[in-house]
Amino acid sequence: MSRQKISTESRKEERFAYLLLLPTFIVLALVVGFPLVLSLWQSFFKTGSGINPETGLVEKGDTFVGLQNYSAVFANPDASQQFWNAFGNTTLLTVVGVLVETVLGVIMALIMVRGMRGLGWVRAGILVPWAIPTIVSALMWKLIFNADGVFNRLIGHQVLWTTEGWQAKAAILIADIWKTAPYIGLLTLAGLQTIDTQVYEAAKVDGASPWKTFWRITLPLVRPVLVVAVLFRTLDAMRMFDLPYGLLGMLDSGKTLSMLSWYEAGQSRYGEAAAYSLYLFAYICLAVFVFVKVLGADIMGDQNPDKKKRKKLRGSGGAGAASSAGPAIVSATSTGSATGSTSGSTPSAGAPRHAGGAA
Repeated sequence: MSRQKISTESRKEERFAYLLLLPTFIVLALVVGFPLVLSLWQSFFKTGSGINPETGLVEKGDTFVGLQNYSAVFANPDASQQFWNAFGNTTLLTVVGVLVETVLGVIMALIMVRGMRGLGWVRAGILVPWAIPTIVSALMWKLIFNADGVFNRLIGHQVLWTTEGWQAKAAILIADIWKTAPYIGLLTLAGLQTIDTQVYEAAKVDGASPWKTFWRITLPLVRPVLVVAVLFRTLDAMRMFDLPYGLLGMLDSGKTLSMLSWYEAGQSRYGEAAAYSLYLFAYICLAVFVFVKVLGADIMGDQNPDKKKRKKLRGSGGAGAASSAGPAIVSATSTGSATGSTSGSTPSAGAPRHAGGAA
């Protein structure tokens, strides 16, 4: 009887929660859903112009062409070349940029998490590149990468960074990494500061090296925050427009899918522009799906264990909870017998308390 009452109250709370979220769903449907449906509808039409025989005036109109705008990307040699060039640029800038930004961001966070003086000023300083508007940052780097700019003077070579070629892609990556690596660094720092210091003390007592401590303790515990930061950064990089456009203009070496769609819309080819936008949307959805499946599955599993794992935890009680929270700590520390029973009890005391906060 009590279980039925609890179940009924739980369903009421769930319905009330959905009721509170209803305004948000409505706003999302209007802001996200409506433009998406409108773009899908527009992609089935082709904008054209002709002379009205009755008035003799030039009139514009939309003609239904079905999937022609989608197939033209592969059937038309010029359109296909532009699409695959933009697709390759988008992929390259996303993969290389996010990887380098993640490594640099983690290094920044590991440096800032130490008890150093003036940490507040350091945080504010590294946040400045992220706070600068992207188009302003692009124009600033355009001056730096000028033929007679500061960058060429520093390296001692005359490189035309803003012309066609590999150097144009490198210029975009340098400017993008400079701007967004601090973003990942600050989010990672926030995750590092939630880790219980007793975990590191236990690992140190058990003789774990700093390198093993990082890979077996720090990285697994900060992974939830890091995955979210990298996911958001990936989404932002895949729709990159203002930085390459402000830095290089419409050069083929820096043209992305967003820029290609914008250019088609500027030429009044709205159907083609909508098709390119939906190709980009599908590409982003595919990338996010793979990203979450590869990097986020374990996190979701830790937060939402299946029924079998729940039964095992219920059956084992507190010991089961401790064993499920502490594998990262146990695997990171050496199992030498010299540590004794006191050092062995420290991880199990600190791990469950931290694991709840990290999750």
